[in-house]
Amino acid sequence: MKKIAINFLAVLFISALSFTKAFAADYTLGVSGAIVNLQAEGSETETGSQTAETTPASVSNTFGIASVFVEAQFGKLAFGVDYIPFDADVSDATHTRTDTETSVTGTAAETTTKRVQTASAEVTDHLTLYANYYISDSFYVHLGHASVDVNTNESLGTGSKYGNVNIDGIQYGFGLQMTDNLRFEAAYTDYDDVSITSSVARTGVTTNNKVSADLDTTQLKLSYHF
Repeated sequence: MKKIAINFLAVLFISALSFTKAFAADYTLGVSGAIVNLQAEGSETETGSQTAETTPASVSNTFGIASVFVEAQFGKLAFGVDYIPFDADVSDATHTRTDTETSVTGTAAETTTKRVQTASAEVTDHLTLYANYYISDSFYVHLGHASVDVNTNESLGTGSKYGNVNIDGIQYGFGLQMTDNLRFEAAYTDYDDVSITSSVARTGVTTNNKVSADLDTTQLKLSYHF
């Protein structure tokens, strides 16, 4: 379904280039404010000398965000680019976990090690290419292709370090043109799965850990265009 949406959106943008030769376009510039709910399901797989251990996690965050956009409209069809110049946290809090490792040597001695793990992530540089099709003078359906950077911020007692990644997503929604300059929109974005392998292995372990996650957002947006 996601590949079909990407191909369809690509066809629309190619068609827009053809429309510009035959039809006059109405260009607008605008600003938006949105309430976004972000949901993330993920896990960290820790490798060791024996079996790998996977720890699942589920986080969410609701936040306000602003964006700017430029749009060209050809009759019932509009094409635009929306950019969010701000960062947002994936979770509403930094997650902390204390792991205790116990080892027993050949003697009666026992060694216990406690490691404090803190981790968080943020999304930044969110860009969306979209198309709106007006079913009526005021109601339209929305399809977009989103791209965003996911930056990890961690302090892991195991010594593991994770990098950043760029992911894509498909955005579906609908909107209502309330006045000539004001509109309301509701949209859902399904992002690609994230898979990041640590750049540094755990202390004493040769195989690197891996983090996997799936991000989705739902947003309510109010836009004003000039």
